[in-house]
Amino acid sequence: MEAEAARWIKETGNKKPTVGFIAGQTAPPGRRMGHAGAIVGGADDTAAAKMAIMRECGIHVVDSLAEISDTMLRVLGGK
Repeated sequence: MEAEAARWIKETGNKKPTVGFIAGQTAPPGRRMGHAGAIVGGADDTAAAKMAIMRECGIHVVDSLAEISDTMLRVLGGK
Protein backbone atom coordinates (compact mmCIF):
# COMPACT_ATOMS: atom_id res chain seq x y z
CA MET A 1 0.00 0.00 0.00
CA GLU A 2 3.06 2.24 -0.22
CA ALA A 3 2.06 3.60 -3.62
CA GLU A 4 -1.47 4.32 -2.41
CA ALA A 5 -0.12 6.18 0.63
CA ALA A 6 2.31 8.17 -1.51
CA ARG A 7 -0.44 9.22 -3.91
CA TRP A 8 -2.65 10.23 -0.97
CA ILE A 9 0.17 12.42 0.39
CA LYS A 10 0.49 14.11 -3.00
CA GLU A 11 -3.26 14.50 -3.59
CA THR A 12 -3.89 16.08 -0.19
CA GLY A 13 -1.25 18.73 -0.79
CA ASN A 14 0.75 17.64 2.24
CA LYS A 15 3.24 20.34 3.24
CA LYS A 16 5.04 18.28 5.88
CA PRO A 17 8.33 16.70 4.78
CA THR A 18 7.96 12.95 4.46
CA VAL A 19 10.87 10.51 4.45
CA GLY A 20 10.30 6.96 3.28
CA PHE A 21 12.13 3.65 3.09
CA ILE A 22 11.23 0.44 1.26
CA ALA A 23 12.61 -2.81 2.63
CA GLY A 24 13.37 -5.77 0.40
CA GLN A 25 15.48 -3.89 -2.13
CA THR A 26 18.07 -6.66 -2.23
CA ALA A 27 15.62 -9.52 -2.74
CA PRO A 28 16.56 -11.49 -5.86
CA PRO A 29 13.84 -11.54 -8.54
CA GLY A 30 11.32 -14.27 -7.82
CA ARG A 31 12.65 -14.90 -4.32
CA ARG A 32 10.56 -14.28 -1.23
CA MET A 33 12.55 -12.83 1.64
CA GLY A 34 10.45 -12.38 4.73
CA HIS A 35 7.48 -10.03 4.81
CA ALA A 36 8.90 -7.53 2.29
CA GLY A 37 9.48 -10.26 -0.26
CA ALA A 38 6.14 -11.87 0.39
CA ILE A 39 4.13 -8.83 -0.62
CA VAL A 40 5.76 -8.15 -3.99
CA GLY A 41 3.02 -8.65 -6.54
CA GLY A 42 4.73 -8.16 -9.90
CA ALA A 43 6.93 -5.89 -12.00
CA ASP A 44 5.04 -2.76 -10.96
CA ASP A 45 5.12 -3.77 -7.30
CA THR A 46 8.87 -4.07 -6.81
CA ALA A 47 10.90 -2.11 -4.28
CA ALA A 48 12.34 0.01 -7.13
CA ALA A 49 8.87 0.76 -8.53
CA LYS A 50 7.52 1.71 -5.11
CA MET A 51 10.51 3.98 -4.48
CA ALA A 52 10.01 5.69 -7.85
CA ILE A 53 6.33 6.34 -7.13
CA MET A 54 7.17 7.73 -3.71
CA ARG A 55 9.76 10.09 -5.21
CA GLU A 56 7.29 11.21 -7.89
CA CYS A 57 4.86 12.07 -5.09
CA GLY A 58 7.40 14.27 -3.29
CA ILE A 59 8.57 11.84 -0.65
CA HIS A 60 12.27 11.90 0.25
CA VAL A 61 13.20 8.24 -0.23
CA VAL A 62 16.29 6.76 1.38
CA ASP A 63 18.09 3.64 0.25
CA SER A 64 19.11 2.61 3.77
CA LEU A 65 17.59 2.92 7.23
CA ALA A 66 20.88 4.53 8.27
CA GLU A 67 20.06 7.53 6.03
CA ILE A 68 16.72 8.42 7.64
CA SER A 69 18.00 10.73 10.38
CA ASP A 70 20.39 12.67 8.13
CA THR A 71 17.72 13.00 5.46
CA MET A 72 15.12 14.21 7.94
CA LEU A 73 17.54 16.78 9.34
CA ARG A 74 18.32 18.00 5.82
CA VAL A 75 14.70 18.34 4.73
CA LEU A 76 13.80 20.09 7.97
CA GLY A 77 16.58 22.61 7.40
CA GLY A 78 18.86 21.26 10.11
CA LYS A 79 22.59 20.76 10.00
